Amino acid sequence: MGRNSASPDHLSSGDGNAKSNSGGLGFNSIRDRFRFKRNPNVAKSASACDRQYRATRSHHLARSVPRKLLVFPSRGRSLFYLLILFALFAFALASVVLQSSITSVFRQGSERSVREGFKFGTLRFVPWRMRRRFELQGRMDHLRRQPRLGVRPPRLGLILGNMKKDPLSLVLSTVVKNLQELGYMLKIYAIEDGEARSIWEKIGVQVSILSSERYGHIDWSLFEGIMVDSVEAKDAILSLMQEPFCSVPLIWIIQEDTLANRLPIYLVNGWDHLISHWRDAFSRADVVVFPDFSLPMLYSVLDTGNFFVIPGSPVDVWSAESYSKTHSRPLLRKDTGIGKDDMVVAIVGTSFFLNELSWDYAVAMHVLGPLLVKYARGENDVATHLGLLRDSVRHYGLNEDVNGLLLITDIILYVSSQDDQGFPPLLTRAMSFGIPVIAPDYPIIERYVVDGVHGIIFPKHKPEALMTAFSLLISEGKLSNFAHSVSTSGRLLAKNMLAAECITGYARLLENVLAFPSDVLLPGQISRLNQGQWEWNLFQKEIELKSVDILKDVHLRDSGVVYDLEEDNTSPVLVMDNPQNKTESLTKDIPTEQDWDILKEIESTEEFERLEIEEIEERMEKNYGIWDELYRNARKAEKVKFETNERDEGELERTGQPLCIYEIYNGAGAWPFLHHGSLYRGLSLSKRGRRLKSDDVDAVDRLPLLNDTYYRDILCEVGGMFSIANRVDNIHRRPWIGFQSWRAEGKKVSLSAKAEQVLEEVVQEKTKGDVIYFWARLDIDGGLTGSNDVLTFWSMCDIFNGGNCSFSSLGFASNVLKAGPLIARITIRSIFGDAFRQMYALPSHVEALPPMPEDGGHWSALHSWVMSTPSFLEFMMFTRMFADTLDALHMNSTNTTDCLLGLSKDEKKHCYCRVLELLVNVWAYHSARKMVYIDPHSGSVVEHHPVEQRKGYMWTKYFNTTLLKSMDEDLAEAADDGDYPYERWLWPLTGEVYWQGVYEREREERYRLKMDKKRKTKEKLLERLRNGYKQKTISG
Repeated sequence: MGRNSASPDHLSSGDGNAKSNSGGLGFNSIRDRFRFKRNPNVAKSASACDRQYRATRSHHLARSVPRKLLVFPSRGRSLFYLLILFALFAFALASVVLQSSITSVFRQGSERSVREGFKFGTLRFVPWRMRRRFELQGRMDHLRRQPRLGVRPPRLGLILGNMKKDPLSLVLSTVVKNLQELGYMLKIYAIEDGEARSIWEKIGVQVSILSSERYGHIDWSLFEGIMVDSVEAKDAILSLMQEPFCSVPLIWIIQEDTLANRLPIYLVNGWDHLISHWRDAFSRADVVVFPDFSLPMLYSVLDTGNFFVIPGSPVDVWSAESYSKTHSRPLLRKDTGIGKDDMVVAIVGTSFFLNELSWDYAVAMHVLGPLLVKYARGENDVATHLGLLRDSVRHYGLNEDVNGLLLITDIILYVSSQDDQGFPPLLTRAMSFGIPVIAPDYPIIERYVVDGVHGIIFPKHKPEALMTAFSLLISEGKLSNFAHSVSTSGRLLAKNMLAAECITGYARLLENVLAFPSDVLLPGQISRLNQGQWEWNLFQKEIELKSVDILKDVHLRDSGVVYDLEEDNTSPVLVMDNPQNKTESLTKDIPTEQDWDILKEIESTEEFERLEIEEIEERMEKNYGIWDELYRNARKAEKVKFETNERDEGELERTGQPLCIYEIYNGAGAWPFLHHGSLYRGLSLSKRGRRLKSDDVDAVDRLPLLNDTYYRDILCEVGGMFSIANRVDNIHRRPWIGFQSWRAEGKKVSLSAKAEQVLEEVVQEKTKGDVIYFWARLDIDGGLTGSNDVLTFWSMCDIFNGGNCSFSSLGFASNVLKAGPLIARITIRSIFGDAFRQMYALPSHVEALPPMPEDGGHWSALHSWVMSTPSFLEFMMFTRMFADTLDALHMNSTNTTDCLLGLSKDEKKHCYCRVLELLVNVWAYHSARKMVYIDPHSGSVVEHHPVEQRKGYMWTKYFNTTLLKSMDEDLAEAADDGDYPYERWLWPLTGEVYWQGVYEREREERYRLKMDKKRKTKEKLLERLRNGYKQKTISG
């Protein structure tokens, strides 16, 4: 049986008469809607390659020899008990025979794997890699014990393949609503709009339609993690496969089986490139989540060790309730010839099958095989030999209506030869119809079903217990009151049976996969979730209005992306699935002998005409022009050839302009966020991620330090600034210079056209000056949270750096964490103060943390500012020494692999980035630079922290230009002499090493070369005078 209902069709019995008589019953075929139905167009020769991917449920079967469902309508109590005795006999015999003869069912090629790797009842999907990873990263308790100055909730992005109202949307809406209760903030990006949009907006989720043109224009780094709900959203995932988004955690939920059904066809046709394409996409996901344990086995060819199962889906309950509202039980029984007082018992079982034969089918073969071979002449003969009335045993193939069969059944007997890993979905659907069930005492069943309350559970090794189970449900040939009570309780249980497990499963998965930065509040305890049911109230109208036909493709959804990819990457001939049609098509396309003769004749004619034209051209006189014109044309042709670093229009327009803003980026994923034109120029931190056909600056070429990925990661955008400052005259000869991170565009704080015009006018009026213009505020975070104006500068620094930026965060931490005595036991270091103290060699009793005002003004962020070029070089001088001191503190710490300026793995990887991002504010404030804020949208200009109000607060003595130059020369002298304070000294690698001694040595070198030249010239003249020099005559 299957999970889905079907379109209207007939309910066929085993014989032809029964089939013809039931043609108008209104039952629905399920053959075309089973998750495990194999493509009917695959040739028999290819079936062997198919079978290794066909692990599935017993009711998910569509073969030339279909699996049968036994339904027994018995007339009278004696016949019913006789049936029970037969079931007991078959079940007991199966357990004995199966142990010794099961391997004969399988092919010889797989016999060894079955014997060695498959024990009876132990077929299971075990994501051991994911479990091991979660055990290593199960650090939520540790994180909750650490001090955290979070100010915003964790953000999740949810990408939806479509927005239909179906059971899959019910699962996601339930999970999302519970995640909101834990403190997560979600934003939905839908590939296409749909009827479910109102539901998402009702539960308070912001919805944005993500067209194909916008895939690359979303800054995914704004989110702590991304969840994708279907294969249909694969194109959106491609944007997450490029830097700088490769490190964003991705959870891909796969609920369709369309791609799984196509994978065997790819193997048969040799479309390895398609398999590799999908495997690359699957490998990008940190976790690929499936709703049941059968799908991972179907997708096993794409498994890269990241498959995981979170069981739970309301699809069976949805299907049963929808079917019950559109079909009548008495009418269905009447149409099938079952009387009102007849007792119908359905025997179902098994969860998977191997090599086209399930365990239950193997049991039936071994138990009933000899009896059927010896006596059976048809279905009625089977009933006669079993001692039952004719027509009391009916066989229903898998192409029948599952919901219709269940609705006419009185009792479901579940007998499985193995312990299922997940709760049998057929039992869930039967319980949803209100049918009492009898099942063995497998752990998965006992976990949810209470014996005697929701169903009857019997010991699997005691078949005689079945007699007792049936006697409890039958009274005088009818269902007892106890049976009705059990069916009612079972129906209530089935409605929300796996909801709580599904919700908590996703909550725990997020805790193990996501990395929570320092400024993020941790999600609430999972134990706070009291809701253990699906959000039926949001979809109840859909269940009442939609018939079962709407559920036809509930597991298929729209997976057009699978077929579109096939069409784009395969030839029209090979894309055909049916090998017979493929052979016919290939036969028609094979050229005949006549075709080859015609082709040869055409080629010879074309060759004759070509030779004739060449001979005529050779006889004609040509004027090639003068040599100067030929040379000029050749040079012009060389210039128009493609060059990797060819100048674009922007570089030509920048000629003569006073300002250039360098946009720093790392990876092709940031290209859509970059600007074009005369004002901007790209600055790439990696060679491979550099834009083609552009004049972007390659920071790695200008600063070899960035070849080391470790330093490139810990310095981030500042590394690009170091590369520009290194021999700046070779790259930048303008009076003003600016920088902007690619993230400014992603956070909607980049300069608008109006703001750009205002900035250009301001810098043209002031050719020089100690002023810094900035437009990205420190408290702007992409618009997903409120304003943080109440926070001070050093509080924000602590928030972004794991609470270890300054000592001033102690009071703030007590207010945020509400931890009370816990604060007294927390050791919070002032990394900024320690670095400042070591940089200037300050004694321990002197305050080393520069004061920053709390006047409510704005501070710069995202490296988005403009200043004069001399000021920039001075700032770089200060930044190089500060970064070197930070690195020295890190090297001298007890654990050099750990970073005190971050809590998450990504923050530790980019250890110095957040402190260096804020460093420009400290330098500009205490060096008496005017700080002017330009509104990025309106272009309004406002000065913040006026210089007049800073008097008495600025530490100008530490930021004096003369002092900084003196310190820089001291470091350069030490580096020039090879006097390194430690082995990995960062400062000499971040820019020029220049001091007075270098200048004198270069001057001496130039003087020495000059004197050598004079000496050689003088020696040459003396040689001529000594030996004489006579000019030769013309005749020689």
